[in-house]
Amino acid sequence: MSREEKIISYYVLCNKLKDVIRTGWKNWNVKRDRIESVAEHIYGTQMLAIAMKSEYQYDLDIVKVIFMLAIHELGETLIGDLTLFDMCASEKEKIEHAAVHQILSGLIDGDQLESLFLEFDAHHTKEAMFAYQCDKLECDLQSKLYDEEKCVDLTEQDDNDTFHDESVQSLLQDGSSWSTMWLKFSQQKYPYDENFQSISNYAMNNEIGKQKCKEFHNKI
Repeated sequence: MSREEKIISYYVLCNKLKDVIRTGWKNWNVKRDRIESVAEHIYGTQMLAIAMKSEYQYDLDIVKVIFMLAIHELGETLIGDLTLFDMCASEKEKIEHAAVHQILSGLIDGDQLESLFLEFDAHHTKEAMFAYQCDKLECDLQSKLYDEEKCVDLTEQDDNDTFHDESVQSLLQDGSSWSTMWLKFSQQKYPYDENFQSISNYAMNNEIGKQKCKEFHNKI
């Protein structure tokens, strides 16, 4: 395969993520004309990473983080967007790693990129842990935005297996809103540091959507 063909092949494959809708939003029957794709989630994680690095001055290689986040969902071009409720973590990891290896093996820098993907997945380095937290928090913030738009009706979740999960139900039964449940769930499950925890708490207690957009527009 020529260099040109390799580039186009990789681009076209990755471009598919523009049309892969995030499974979590489909599971929760998010009612909206346009629902977030995996590609849009990737963009969101990168923008969140830039802001977190800027405001909290993390001592890390932000370029490495951006590369990690650019490819962290690469396997979904072949296997689709699987959630932690679809299969056990070890099985998901196995098929995802195989997919990423297959995708990257045709590129000259494939081994280097695959190493970066595996580093992200292991969460051992400071860049990987930072990127991992961005990945999880971005999802929570998107849930908050959908909640503010009233896109989810908790009375219409009969076909949603996630809704009936014991840990999810325990959070909803205390009167939490849908997005508050998401935010609390992640705080309990993921190793957020104090800065990510602070952003999560802020989102839980404040409106983050239209009001903030208006503030930016008023400054321009």
